[in-house]
Amino acid sequence: MNIREVMRLAPVLPVLTVTEPGHAAPLAHALAQGGLSVLEVTLRTACALEAIETMRRAVPHAIIGAGTLTRRRDFADAVGAGAQFGVTPGLTADLIAAAREVELPLLPGIMTPSELMAARAAGFDACKLFPAQPAGGLGLLRALAGPFPDQAFCPTGGITQENAAQFLALPNVLCVGGSWVAPPAAIEAGDWSRIEHLARRAAELRSAPPGVE
Repeated sequence: MNIREVMRLAPVLPVLTVTEPGHAAPLAHALAQGGLSVLEVTLRTACALEAIETMRRAVPHAIIGAGTLTRRRDFADAVGAGAQFGVTPGLTADLIAAAREVELPLLPGIMTPSELMAARAAGFDACKLFPAQPAGGLGLLRALAGPFPDQAFCPTGGITQENAAQFLALPNVLCVGGSWVAPPAAIEAGDWSRIEHLARRAAELRSAPPGVE
């Protein structure tokens, strides 16, 4: 699948930080049972790559990606662990080259119109707006729709259960990224039923009513 196809599979892309290898399988099961089967595991912990491998085995129908790709070697590591797509917080020429070398579908992070233009020049027609709320949130996404009608977004950063539907109502937003569906406290406590409930609510998100800001 290309990255747009991945983005269309669910309204919310869980952004996961796994600190214990034993959490990976039950976390993936809970999210998938709740209806979110596209997951991003951030490469912010020592066990992140192991978590990706474990999730791929435990929930084979899920689509598991690697996030926080910031260096060239991260791409090879992610592919080696079985990641099916990648997500970056920003975009550089080195990251573009690395993504092409491994042929990994990539959701590159951008924050400004200039960065979006660079991403489009590199062939990307879908980007992560990050950090979405500090960058301008709904207003920025609406403003970008005019000069960049061909671009789609996954806003991430400051997205919550309460405001996600407002972002999803925008025609240039295919999905949103968020960590609220897997709170660290719930993961640490092994409260998988709570995470499944949060995932179910997220999977059912629809567009906000007209006029809602």
